[in-house]
Amino acid sequence: MRRTALLCLPLLFIAGAAAAAPKTVTSLDSGWRVRIDPADAAAAKAHPRAARWFTATVPGSVQQDLIATRQVPDPFLRTNEAAIQWPGLTAWEYQRVLDVTPALLQRDHLDLVFDGLDTFATVSINGQVVLTADNAHRRWRVEAKKWLRAGRNEVTIAFASPIRKLQPMVLAEANPLPGEYDSAFGDEPAGKQTSPYIRKPKYHYSWDWGPRIVNIGVWQDVRLEAWDEARLDRMLVEQVALTDQEARLAAKFEVIAGHARTATLRAQVAAPDGTTVTAEQKVSLAHGRNRVTVPLTVASPQRWQPVGYGSQPLYRVSGALVEDGIASDSAERRIGLRTVELIRGGGAFGFRVNGTPIFAKGANVIPFDSFPSRVTPATMRGLLRDAKAVNMNMLRIWGGGHYLPDSFFDAADELGLMIWSDFMFGGSVTPPDAAFRENVRVEAEEQVARLSGHPSIVLWAGGNEVLSGWENWSDRKAFKKRVGVDEQERIGTGMAVLFDRVLRDAVRDYDPAVPYWPGSPSTGYEGPVDTDAAGDRHFWDVWSGSKPVENYLDSCPRFMSEYGFQGAPDLATIKDFAGTLKLTPDAPVMRAHQKFLAGAGNERLMFYLRERLGEPRDFADFVYLTQVNQMQAIELAALHHRACRPINMGSLFWQLNDVWPAISWASIDHSGRWKLLQYAARRFFARQAIVAEHRDGKLRLAVVSDATRPIAARWRVRAFATDGSALGERGGDLTLAPLAAAEVASIGDAELFAAAPPEASYAVAELIIGDAVASRRVIERVLPKAMRWPAPGLSARWDGRSVTITAQKLAQAVMLDFGATAAQPSDDGFDLLPGESRTITIESEAPPAALKRALVLRSLGGSK
Repeated sequence: MRRTALLCLPLLFIAGAAAAAPKTVTSLDSGWRVRIDPADAAAAKAHPRAARWFTATVPGSVQQDLIATRQVPDPFLRTNEAAIQWPGLTAWEYQRVLDVTPALLQRDHLDLVFDGLDTFATVSINGQVVLTADNAHRRWRVEAKKWLRAGRNEVTIAFASPIRKLQPMVLAEANPLPGEYDSAFGDEPAGKQTSPYIRKPKYHYSWDWGPRIVNIGVWQDVRLEAWDEARLDRMLVEQVALTDQEARLAAKFEVIAGHARTATLRAQVAAPDGTTVTAEQKVSLAHGRNRVTVPLTVASPQRWQPVGYGSQPLYRVSGALVEDGIASDSAERRIGLRTVELIRGGGAFGFRVNGTPIFAKGANVIPFDSFPSRVTPATMRGLLRDAKAVNMNMLRIWGGGHYLPDSFFDAADELGLMIWSDFMFGGSVTPPDAAFRENVRVEAEEQVARLSGHPSIVLWAGGNEVLSGWENWSDRKAFKKRVGVDEQERIGTGMAVLFDRVLRDAVRDYDPAVPYWPGSPSTGYEGPVDTDAAGDRHFWDVWSGSKPVENYLDSCPRFMSEYGFQGAPDLATIKDFAGTLKLTPDAPVMRAHQKFLAGAGNERLMFYLRERLGEPRDFADFVYLTQVNQMQAIELAALHHRACRPINMGSLFWQLNDVWPAISWASIDHSGRWKLLQYAARRFFARQAIVAEHRDGKLRLAVVSDATRPIAARWRVRAFATDGSALGERGGDLTLAPLAAAEVASIGDAELFAAAPPEASYAVAELIIGDAVASRRVIERVLPKAMRWPAPGLSARWDGRSVTITAQKLAQAVMLDFGATAAQPSDDGFDLLPGESRTITIESEAPPAALKRALVLRSLGGSK
């Protein structure tokens, strides 16, 4: 076989004094290549091209490199997902050559550092095994000097298939641990999943919104660190106390020393206005790990506030390790000063920031892509800006993905968004052995320490649906019955130790200013899980349970951390992944990009359409109506949650984003295009809103305000026949109490609508502040499909990239549909009263003439 010449990349270092020379860091991300591990002979024979070396991108994955070299098709397009399954079942080998100078070898320590290896990896230098890794969520460091030599060196990483490595053990188990989603491709038998046994992003194994792509590779940065006497392993900044007069901080250094010596630790904090405070401490370092605290005091501190409650001032803290008068290592991080409390007692659950109880409004965040290394800081910041733009103040990072990079939290800090961060547990039952918990302990301490100090993080939670599943799910109950009392207790105790001790201790030790919660949903081990009575709730009777949308109104949970309803993405996104719009909801490509119920989720969409809105006329109407149904369902729930304040203190719908182009619960699709739900969130999460709920022949009206001061306002409700004639009106003045919700009226239908037939009448409820309508709701007395709406008479008048939409009659859920032309309106999914107009600007690369030709105006009363 012909051998390919290795690429030699020299490492350049400035030679200097051996004592106390500054640490140097050299990126090793470039110069890698990859192939099927020759030991995997069957795979090499089946895929001969991949058995030869080809270029690897680091950070990345084998799957991305195979796509880039056209050895597998893009799994996000058409029905290509099956074609990318074999790489996850294959062993791989990465290799890079280092040219090491004699000057570099004079340094006391040369550390090879991997920020992320996914997952079972064996690292060798010049043929000697130096590291064995088994956790994709951890950083791996090895002292490499003794294996390196002057000149050419080979670094090799052998990756085992996580499925193949674990499968013999799992298949031998009489009762394997319950996992998450069975494979659709036959590589794992149903109910015998390997994913519970590995510390790897769970969504790689598929979820009900994402594909099965079991990534393998070097998924984060690689570097070589050269140092002599000592180095900083980490620097934390703990907020010890905060008052209006001063903030007492502790800069906590962890120093690794090669041998005993003296050194100085210096810390400096820079205020937003540029003023600084500096402190230092001389210490005697022992060989190994040393912990040193340097206190700092900031006078007249400026508090970081969540969006809507003030500004977001940020402080920069820098630290230095000074040896022999030289700063040999340094660290820097940005922090915010604020207090966070978890509101508890009597079943309550909510957040108090800087003493203010804040109703959490927002959504859940899943991974941004199946291949995390290709997600840019700009992409994440853009989605966070989109969340802020629609009045969200909190996002929950769901626990089945991966820990997000600092750039995500930097953006959240600046935007004032509160972040609920799960630890990365997606729902499977965790192994009860001590070795597993020890692995997680190191992971948790590393991740909490890395992210501590970000003021946006207001909660660390143990994970997603692990404890509630163990308690409530039928497959877990059957598992517990099969394994017997003793094994059930062993597994349950292992989970209790993991979620109530190991993870809690990591937060206590490395981010003590942030509360810890054992999981989501949870009651903090104080009673039954996932009920309205206490803690946070995941409510899926609507959608997953096929219950009517109106069931959202049946109760007031304490904090709704998950609830959701699906809608199709825009036609432009569908055209991008399907290659055509000559489709039906049950077309193979549409089923392939619908993961709920293994592709049968579009039947659930049709079920709810037939229940509420009626039969779609064509495929474009199907897309429109599913987005309307999604928008209306979540709007009903979110406003009800807000009207339940203070019993309820949070409403986080499922979900903000997509991991790939799909039919899902997302309000923003994978292309970044807003569905109607995202536009509606700007209205139902507005700081002041009116809530209108019609049930059992009565209209209940409530008002809510997130302001910290009273606001004078008026409310009114007007009833109309569908032909536009007035039927009745009620209203009055009120004062919106700060941080509160209040019921203002309960009006019987006869009082408001007289004898008008329900299907031919409607009401408009409005909250008026000053001379402006701050919030409006259109209320139907029957399901939308039963309404006798007249044609709305919609018209469009264009002026460049702006279009003014006018309605002659009531137009509900007006959508500006540009078909396959990618375009984002400034508003969408809105209602227009008879004679009302609204001017919308369009963001698109298409010219105005093309936008004008493409536009179809849709509403529940008809399209134009």
